[in-house]
Amino acid sequence: MPSLDERQCLECGGVVRGRADKKFCSDSCRVAFRNRLNGEEYRYIRRINNILRRNRRILMMMNPTGRNRVRYETLRAHGFDFNHFTSTHRRRDGSRYYYCYEQGYMPLDSHWYLLVVKPFDGTPNPAVVSNGPDVRRHAR
Repeated sequence: MPSLDERQCLECGGVVRGRADKKFCSDSCRVAFRNRLNGEEYRYIRRINNILRRNRRILMMMNPTGRNRVRYETLRAHGFDFNHFTSTHRRRDGSRYYYCYEQGYMPLDSHWYLLVVKPFDGTPNPAVVSNGPDVRRHAR
């Protein structure tokens, strides 16, 4: 049994030598202890973050111009998960944009989605918001 002035490693129970506030006998014991302690807590967060990053990569790949239409089946075929997004934006007409970080999408109908990009600085994206009427819409 160690004497009163010897401390035990929190991971392996070995003798800890060195500074008075040292809790582990080695770096490997410290890392193993932290991994075991935080493993369950961060596993869920890591899984959600991986889904969000994958969704963002898919949206970036499908939307190189900043505004694009894509079919639901195409997004699903690439592994897009519609249940995970970072934020939403409701428009005046009641429709809603869903965002994975700065990459967004809005359902147009049961098969089509509009893809957009939200600028980092908060200014309107010229590919998404226009300053005047769309002339093509009024052409006959």
